[in-house]
Amino acid sequence: MTISELYHLYISSSGICTDTRKIQRGCLFFALKGPNFNANEFAKKAIREGADKAVIDEKEFFIEGKTILVDNTLTTLQELARHHRRQFKCPVIAITGSNGKTTTKELTHSVLSSSLKTYGTKGNLNNHIGVPLTLLSIPIEAEMIVVELGANHLNENKILCKIAEPDYGIITNNGKDHLEGYGSIEGVRIGNGEVYKFLKEKNSTAFVSAYQEDLILYSEGMDRIIYGNHESSIVKAEAMNSFPYLKAKFLFSDGETFEAQTQLVGKYNIENILAAASIGYHFKVSKEKIKNAIENYKPANNRSQQQLKDGNSFILDAYNANPSSMELALENFAEFPVANKIVVLGDMAELGEYSDAEHDLILKQIKTLSLKEIWLVGNEFLKASSKYQNENIRTFENVDALKKYYQQQKITGYYFLLKGSRVNKLEKMLE
Repeated sequence: MTISELYHLYISSSGICTDTRKIQRGCLFFALKGPNFNANEFAKKAIREGADKAVIDEKEFFIEGKTILVDNTLTTLQELARHHRRQFKCPVIAITGSNGKTTTKELTHSVLSSSLKTYGTKGNLNNHIGVPLTLLSIPIEAEMIVVELGANHLNENKILCKIAEPDYGIITNNGKDHLEGYGSIEGVRIGNGEVYKFLKEKNSTAFVSAYQEDLILYSEGMDRIIYGNHESSIVKAEAMNSFPYLKAKFLFSDGETFEAQTQLVGKYNIENILAAASIGYHFKVSKEKIKNAIENYKPANNRSQQQLKDGNSFILDAYNANPSSMELALENFAEFPVANKIVVLGDMAELGEYSDAEHDLILKQIKTLSLKEIWLVGNEFLKASSKYQNENIRTFENVDALKKYYQQQKITGYYFLLKGSRVNKLEKMLE
């Protein structure tokens, strides 16, 4: 069966499904494989639960008239998504980078959807499976599409760009993320740079942050739109206040300005807001709608959230972490004009051979900050802290031990920063 023929089945279906627990009647079920499962084995169940057809790649599970046998289910899903993407008449914007890409994506979606039928990535569907599923969930009548690209090794962004074929792209920044997969910070730059490379080849446009000198340099000669502190920027901004939430003043290239009081914690979010504002401005969203979208955006999913509990204030930034984002979070937290501050840090994952050195650098940074206590979770921080004789440092094997200790203290009137990689699940401390 050709992709065009499969596409006709997709158009007449109720959508794509990859999980038999979420079957919608009349859907197309794609039997994907993972390290611990082979969904070919569930094709029959998917059909029994209401799927119209099941796409499989193993002959033994073939059912005449009910299954479609292909060479590789995943690549077929990706090819179908690319075919669907080519039917869109609207711009597709791809967002990647080491830090802030999800917040930038959500802010951008908020700004654009104030004027246009905007669709895009939901949750963390940003990898080689998530991007195809995202595209296939978007109706043809979309007026704007915002897709997040999440990569952790070389050539992954290249593959994602071939599927999404973006007309515009953003690299938020290059930081110390996924060093285990990329091999080095230079590997991170090359991996994220695959988005620029795609845009160059297609004569497409990059939105570039003036705060990132390496990106300004690398994007020279491209069709680009600059935002931030640069003479050619279409939007500039400055932080007016960052406690308890970021307030910023925006200056547009036409000379107009406005101030926006956000619900985001941290001055480092200025770039994320600027990216969204510049995209909105480029696509003719009114400044009033840009301002309202920025002010009304409320972070979720443990990203730059503030939460009150037990008479304490918690900065919950625990969805993920790498050395670059943790350093910025600590710098911002240290500037809070409050006396009682405790940082709760979880291990940073996927650092490979750099793990010992990077956890040690974070502890060296912490030593320079004015903090009441430092609570560390996980084996990596436990190992790094062994060389520091500091009565303010407490270590915990896991978040359950942390939660038990916190509940025993019965303290109030403190500000907490919770920052760590997803593996730590630090948000459980507040459950």
